[in-house]
Amino acid sequence: MESLEEWGLAGRNFGPWVTWFLVGGDLYTAYTVIAVPAALYGAGAMGFFALPYVIMIYPYMMLVLPRMWTVCHRHGYVTFADFVRGRYGNRLLTLAVALTGILALMPYIALQLVGMRVVISALGVTGEWPLVAAFVILAAYTYSSGLRAPAVIAIVKDLMLYIMVIAAIVLLPIKLGGYAHVFELANHALSMHSPAATIYLRQGQVLGYSTLAIGSAVALMLYPHTATAVLSAKSAQVVRRNAALLPAYSFVLGLIALLGYVALAAGIVTKDTSMAVPLLFLKMFPEWFAGFCLAAIAIGALVPAAIMSIAASNLFTRNLYGEFVGTPATPREESQIAKLISLIVKFGALVFVLRLPAPYAIEMQLLGGIWICQIFPAVVLGVFTRWFHSWALFIGWIAGMGLGTGMAFALELKGSVYPIHFAGHVYGMYAAIPALLANLAIATILTPLFRAAKLNNGLDTTDAEAYVG
Repeated sequence: MESLEEWGLAGRNFGPWVTWFLVGGDLYTAYTVIAVPAALYGAGAMGFFALPYVIMIYPYMMLVLPRMWTVCHRHGYVTFADFVRGRYGNRLLTLAVALTGILALMPYIALQLVGMRVVISALGVTGEWPLVAAFVILAAYTYSSGLRAPAVIAIVKDLMLYIMVIAAIVLLPIKLGGYAHVFELANHALSMHSPAATIYLRQGQVLGYSTLAIGSAVALMLYPHTATAVLSAKSAQVVRRNAALLPAYSFVLGLIALLGYVALAAGIVTKDTSMAVPLLFLKMFPEWFAGFCLAAIAIGALVPAAIMSIAASNLFTRNLYGEFVGTPATPREESQIAKLISLIVKFGALVFVLRLPAPYAIEMQLLGGIWICQIFPAVVLGVFTRWFHSWALFIGWIAGMGLGTGMAFALELKGSVYPIHFAGHVYGMYAAIPALLANLAIATILTPLFRAAKLNNGLDTTDAEAYVG
């Protein structure tokens, strides 16, 4: 691989089907298969926020990503931070977008390894060597082939997951007396939890549920691994087709989520909610098929972890190293640096998982979702307008990051729905949303002030024709 575009974006040559599997493999990870049912297993209806947010994401993708692909393709941009650099000509704003992406990705990669560790534990295998072995495989198959390697494995992973989900969602409820009985048993089991939960949203949960869905949709498209998968497509039309086809994954996610209720109905008892699905498979399926299902989840960790490590190395190489070294790197040097950084990123995630308790990765992921939403004004709005002043966007980003982080720490990183007190009432909202609203408000207020003061606004070097159509 002689260039970063070849190694990190596979030469932008993927057609509709490979892109479909790649983006799907990117968004629907091993931890999705474990964490979404775990949320329903532990918290009931509130965990279903994942379903409306993936319904929201595809019209959002249809509107934004084809235009983003066209601009990035025309100018050779590899990351969204590249786009921000070209659109605003502000090095600090570019650095902010790149750092936000890397910081949000690291716990996400760690969570894939956490998901794999859960599977290994469910199989009764002890010790650290299986996870280390998986890391070595992951490092080896991405180092030389770049994005092409996870693209091939994504096809195998998705086929295995479809078989697993269809079998689980059809056969297990039949064994348990049908879905009506499953819901009845699950509702009873949830009522015994502390705090008690139900399969219905309770009064006061609707706003938190809605903002979780909206904020998660905003975040999902901004993650660097999503950008990497989308920018590897060979045309904007491929991106549009995928936005139309990907809702098939939403249907599967809904089925995956129901496994949380099936686990409750099957009498699975565990303090670690992440173990609910693996324990369900081991209890209800023959050993050979339970092993197949757990293998599907493990492969589902390798694919997104590989893409995420490539995305992080793209950001570092182009927007940190490339932005601040004195001599620009050649295409070959860029690809070599990216390969090295991808190894460091994966090694860092492995150390994080092996040396720190699993809840740390989950807590950092909560922060990552809040953080990545704060680049929405610069990236998504930047695709449609150059009205915002670059320094106003930077100050808005600082405010959003500070407010969102403060709310998360006020909740002791145990949740992300923050109680906002207003006019004698308490409104529970996903912390990313009020942080993003503050970010946008500050950027909107400061833009005309900075223009009036004739503060340097940077130079837009992108081609206006790339935004047409």
